[in-house]
Amino acid sequence: MEAETLRPIALAGARLSRYGVLSVAGEDARPFLHAQLTSDVEHLTSQRAALAGWCSAKGRLLASFLVVARADGFLLQLARDLAPAVAKRLSMFVLRSRVKLHDASDAWVQLGLWGEDAARGVAAAGFDVPAAPFAVAARGDSLVVNYGTGRFLVLAPSGEAEALERAIGAPRAGEEAWALMEIRAGHPLITAATQDRFVPQMVNLEALGGVDFHKGCYPGQEIVARTQYRGQLKRRMVRARLPAGAAARAGQDLFGDEPPGQASGTVVDVAPAPGGGEMLAVVPIGSTVRLAPGGQPLDHLPLPYGA
Repeated sequence: MEAETLRPIALAGARLSRYGVLSVAGEDARPFLHAQLTSDVEHLTSQRAALAGWCSAKGRLLASFLVVARADGFLLQLARDLAPAVAKRLSMFVLRSRVKLHDASDAWVQLGLWGEDAARGVAAAGFDVPAAPFAVAARGDSLVVNYGTGRFLVLAPSGEAEALERAIGAPRAGEEAWALMEIRAGHPLITAATQDRFVPQMVNLEALGGVDFHKGCYPGQEIVARTQYRGQLKRRMVRARLPAGAAARAGQDLFGDEPPGQASGTVVDVAPAPGGGEMLAVVPIGSTVRLAPGGQPLDHLPLPYGA
């Protein structure tokens, strides 16, 4: 996998098992999600997906989502290990709203596509190719989302997935390649190991368009707004290179120099890469961090957006 991530690839695909899906449907699904998530769901059309977060009352992220609108409701992509618990907890807020919400992870197959011919593969499966990042196209019940930089996410009902894969004709690759591309895109994935630890700005969610500061209230909104407008953010997500042979995991502590030996950062996501792994980590702004006290400083790498 590691060599494949560097050399140009005509077309490759991977089934993405680390993601789950929540299904939200019903007459009140749109206003319900708009009142719960950090982004503007009220004006989200079926032609565009959006990143979003769901926060606790203290403004800490309980989940990060890709929100995709459909004719009969919405699909929310999130970390697979959070899907059952988030579906249960989010359902507690439905109350009398006409909303049906459930964990639909087993009902959907998620396929990541990338490479120079990725758009051609999408077209071969019968989709109109969505041209802009986060644009969406549908073919029957299946959906494709443009992820930018030659990448596409296909969401297909389980019964249609194999036929779609044959039509696309993408050689199967490891899921780690997609995880590495997500890290290089600076897309955070909140998992069970990092749940309830970060306000959205710590993982750059507002820089990715996943926070709307002009919409109405949602859980934790006051704290998220205060963090934005009062300059209280002291930690930010960075991309960093792991030394060759080193290992890390989501939720792991990182260590700074002041005070010596004290944990000051947290790993958000990590994937293998040539010459050592790469990761996203929330660290004190402008600081040097290490995997262990007194260890080698981690090299920061660029992100494709300002944060």
